[in-house]
Amino acid sequence: MRVFFNGLIFTEKYCLPEEHQNKATFTYTNHTIKMKKLKQLKKWFYKILAKVTPGKTSTRGAAIALLVVSAILFTIAAITSVTKSKDPWFLLFFAVFVIIIVLSAYFFLWILKKYNRMPKILKLALLIAIPLLFVALAFEGIYVFFAFCIISLIGGVIALFTTNVFSSLSKVKKGIALLCLLVGIIGLISVINGLLPRGFDIKPVLNAAALHKSTVQKIEAPSPAARGDYTVKKITYGSGKDKHRPEFGEDVTLTTNAVNGVSFLDNWEGLSGWYREHFWGFDDKELPLNGYVWYPEGEGPFPLALIVHGNHLMSDFSDVGYEYLGELLASRGIITVSVDQNFLNGSWADITGGLDEENDARGWMLLEHLRVWHEWNKTEDHPFYHKIDTTSVALMGHSRGGEAVGHAAFMNTLPYYADDASIPLDYNFNIKSIVAIAPVDGQYKPGNAPNELKDVSYLTIHGSQDGDVTSFAGSKQYERITFSDSTSHFKSAVYIQGANHGQFNTSWGENDTSDASTYFLNNKQLLSGEEQREIARVYISAFLETTLTEKISYKPLFLDARTGADWLPETIYLSQYEDSSFAPLATYDEDFNVITGTKDSTTIKSANVTVWREQEISLKWGEKGSRAGYVGWHYKDIEEGDPIPDSLVATYEYTFKPEPLDSTMALTFTLSESTENTNPKSSGKWKDNEDEDDLES
Repeated sequence: MRVFFNGLIFTEKYCLPEEHQNKATFTYTNHTIKMKKLKQLKKWFYKILAKVTPGKTSTRGAAIALLVVSAILFTIAAITSVTKSKDPWFLLFFAVFVIIIVLSAYFFLWILKKYNRMPKILKLALLIAIPLLFVALAFEGIYVFFAFCIISLIGGVIALFTTNVFSSLSKVKKGIALLCLLVGIIGLISVINGLLPRGFDIKPVLNAAALHKSTVQKIEAPSPAARGDYTVKKITYGSGKDKHRPEFGEDVTLTTNAVNGVSFLDNWEGLSGWYREHFWGFDDKELPLNGYVWYPEGEGPFPLALIVHGNHLMSDFSDVGYEYLGELLASRGIITVSVDQNFLNGSWADITGGLDEENDARGWMLLEHLRVWHEWNKTEDHPFYHKIDTTSVALMGHSRGGEAVGHAAFMNTLPYYADDASIPLDYNFNIKSIVAIAPVDGQYKPGNAPNELKDVSYLTIHGSQDGDVTSFAGSKQYERITFSDSTSHFKSAVYIQGANHGQFNTSWGENDTSDASTYFLNNKQLLSGEEQREIARVYISAFLETTLTEKISYKPLFLDARTGADWLPETIYLSQYEDSSFAPLATYDEDFNVITGTKDSTTIKSANVTVWREQEISLKWGEKGSRAGYVGWHYKDIEEGDPIPDSLVATYEYTFKPEPLDSTMALTFTLSESTENTNPKSSGKWKDNEDEDDLES
């Protein structure tokens, strides 16, 4: 007796007990029926496919028709172009084009032929592993290529040794196998070295300003980063319905009403919209007003400052990362709120498209938070009744939040929404100050144009090692702020050597993106997180005390970081400053005439220069929104170390009407070194900065 059971054969000696034989027979029969149905379905599918698949004759006809007709159309286009242009060289161009196309087609067919000859397992590996590597390595092609090579080389050689095939190989193939193993190991060691936690030391950048810091008078005041005299209290406010955070849910201190953000948000739909709503439990019609509050214990009234985070994974809550600022500012007498906008941030579901140009929504929500605070300030029996100095309000933001605070200040002055006048705004809060920490710029443009701000003080700080916002985008907003009233305003832009994007927020960390390439960054170039946040404490605290409480003792810090050298970590600080008393002689923004300045009385002349023009200033990403004078000189016939004759000395001179200067005023030049080659132009309209006919530099 023989019984088939799930592919196993039992003889009579090893037969199943009688009580299980019926069950085995049933299982076998059921399995056989399923397999039979699958075979029938497969047979039916191939039968249908055979009916609709073109035969060899029709396929050949289609191919010949495509080749002949496309060749005729191409020939007509070529003859027409040659006839119209009267340039016979066009014929050569078209001929070369045809040759390239034909050779490319044969090369592609050769690749396909080689692919078809590969073992099935290798085909599967290529089709599966490469897409997986692209996702794992953040679509960085160079990393995918090296990972593919290293893994393949090591895997192939290991297989030779583990299956004892290596010993049967010829000497040549053994040598090739060992070479592949060596290359793979070297590549693997390089990867491991790149993944070391901090990286390696590099030659430090010369801090020229520090060489003369002893000649700069330091500010005689306590560090603005020192904790103040006020006792700090902490509460939260929010919807009371948060699914993930008790502090905005059942444990919330103060309850707020949701707001309808439909008019300010696009693309809350599809997979992204569904997941966003599923995760948070609300849609764009019910956006909560949530915030952490640090406030000084006392009678008040106190200035109010709101800070908002930027884009990050929405499930990794970003608003908690500014507690270091909240504690400090509240201890120094400023009510500080970290606003929750995590529900506007990204998630894995954004792979099909997420919220689009939503920074106006981020800014508008800040105004809605301010509206709530103004209502609380007027409500008797409320804990914050008459606690807020509504004439002294500041907005702070990081990354996208850094752009959003500019939009909030812009929208605050408008009666209606710039992109849809059916939406009233008319907030008109007294926003005195804006702080933008490593901001983006231009993600949203009102009326498809950059915003312009008037009569508001502005501070922006940015790190040289920012791997997310690689350009100093805050300097663009800096250029779009002007002062016109009699109130004292100022703006300052500070560029910090060694600071990155994320360490201004305690929860974002030292890697600025989720890309695999960040694991290979040389983090020894970075300031530590605590150093970076200490810089933020010093500058932001000093700025808010100067602009909100009118304590002017810290103001010199924004002109020259060396005045605060006792408070700041040792690094390079590049500062730009302008206040409402600024009277420009030459900004280069007024016209394209290189011999005139901004003031009518200002004239410019030069001598012995090889570069002289006015041009838009380029950042790493985009343009700054301001122009500069570019001047260069070239002493090609003078040996290094020899004196330069007066007749050959390059000069660039301003002439302007004499004006009296008092002790509070200064004549300021903003200079920067250019990497442009100053060799005389050998030919053509533009200079070749790489090489000008091998002229000496």
